[in-house]
Formats: sequence, C-alpha cells, structure tokens
Amino acid sequence: MAKLSHDDILAYLEEASILELNDLVKAIEDKFGVTAAAPVAVAATPVDEAPAGPSVVTVVLSSFGEAKTAVIKVVKEITGLGLVEAKGVVDKCPSPIKENISVEEAEEIKKKLMDAGATVEIK
Repeated sequence: MAKLSHDDILAYLEEASILELNDLVKAIEDKFGVTAAAPVAVAATPVDEAPAGPSVVTVVLSSFGEAKTAVIKVVKEITGLGLVEAKGVVDKCPSPIKENISVEEAEEIKKKLMDAGATVEIK
C-alpha cells in the first residue's frame, strides 16, 4: 500500500462531504476502538457539600432592637443616605437596606447592623 502524505490526507478532507467525513470517523472508531466524542470532565463533588447559594442577595433590616439611634447611624453609613432618610428606612422595618450585592458584602453589612443591635436577614 502506498503511503499517503499529510498533504494528501488534508486535500481529501478539504474535498470530502460531511457525510463522507462522518463515515470516515465511524470507520476510524471501529478500526482502532476509539471514540471521537469530546471527553467530558466530571468534577468530583463531595457528598456532604451544600449546593451553591445565590451570588447576589439583599440585606433586609427586620428589627432595629433597643438601640434605634445606633442602627440609624449604621444604616446612614452603609447606604450613604442622609440622617432623615436613614431614620425613615429604620422606621419602616422590615425594609431592604441594600439590594443585589455579593454575599460577602451582605455578611459585612449584617455584622455591622447586628453589632448595633439590629435583627437582619439576608435574602
């Protein structure tokens, strides 16, 4: 059998129809016991791992507790609102403090508000 050069093979592939190429792939798979399917990487997931939570959350002030003034100051700092607007947010509990933020930022805000005496939820 005459040996084909790479150029000969490439020339054939350029001229072949999709059906001819599909038949060629099947013949190679059968002849050499391989598959042309792309390998699929399957990540090993630990059994006890919790499913990933949301990447964007909202911090909701549930209650201002006994230190309303301290909570108003923290809300003012977090939101950039004026004192009157921050008081309005606190007075309307439950009310969202910050929306569509990362989980990490939400945890920081929750800690600040809880340190001031508030009850906070992350949704």
